[in-house]
Amino acid sequence: MPDVTTCSCKTQQTNDQETVSGCSGAACSSCHDAATAPLSIEVKKPLNKIGETIVVMSGKGGVGKSTIAVNIAISLQMAGFRVGILDSDIHGPSIPTMLGVPTGSIMENDGCFLPIEAHGLKVISIGYFLENTDDAVIWRGPVKSGVITQFINDVVWGELDYLVVDSPPGTGDEPLTVCQSIDGKVSAVIVTTPQKVADVDVRKSISFCRDLPIPILGIIENMSGFVCPHCGEVTDLFGVGGGKSLAEEFSLPFLGAVPIDPAIVVSGDTGKPFVDRYRDSISAQVLNKILSSLIPT
Repeated sequence: MPDVTTCSCKTQQTNDQETVSGCSGAACSSCHDAATAPLSIEVKKPLNKIGETIVVMSGKGGVGKSTIAVNIAISLQMAGFRVGILDSDIHGPSIPTMLGVPTGSIMENDGCFLPIEAHGLKVISIGYFLENTDDAVIWRGPVKSGVITQFINDVVWGELDYLVVDSPPGTGDEPLTVCQSIDGKVSAVIVTTPQKVADVDVRKSISFCRDLPIPILGIIENMSGFVCPHCGEVTDLFGVGGGKSLAEEFSLPFLGAVPIDPAIVVSGDTGKPFVDRYRDSISAQVLNKILSSLIPT
């Protein structure tokens, strides 16, 4: 894994090759390796067997992809499936916090990485390779792609029924690397919010999936109204119906609309998955109904 420490290197890019010059930092050799090649480590590949991969994505940031990804994984695990979750958000990994294991020590076995165990899930995230959770990961595309490829191929996932992937916003290196590197069945869940500004960006994710092509399991509209914690009344803060109309336009399944619930915030901050910890809440019931449609009977 490339060193995530930073130094004073000045980078140049010529003919798609990145070079480093003028560095006086102590981490120069590590930085040079990280800048010039995605990965050069030769490892013995683990014998992984992953049934299906669900990529949770959206062209828009801040729509709650990580929340949806965690709760999909937990729901599948609660249904008796063997599940892993891969955090492919290199610059803003939030899965460790949302699962209540913000820090951890990744162990190696015969040159391969052993995932962290949390809530019955096998978990990998760049967050577990950072010495300090406040450290910024300053990498260009090829390096990110190389690390994500390692997360897929060089992690001892073992036998999984499902691998859930939490993607960063957009349709760039991270989701492209995941979708092109997974050996097996890959599908996507698209997350949006009710307002038009999200709709515009989410359309790009739909196009991304159709161009590759990756089957889309459906669209989830998150933050669809606010649930009052006192009376349970739902108020539409960001409009209504954006996700449903988008699904109808593209002839995709509309999986459902999840209201804003203060308990979702508490769940993410405390590392207690929402569909398990707050299963009696209105939003959890809606989310459970959505997720049950993704679980084979």
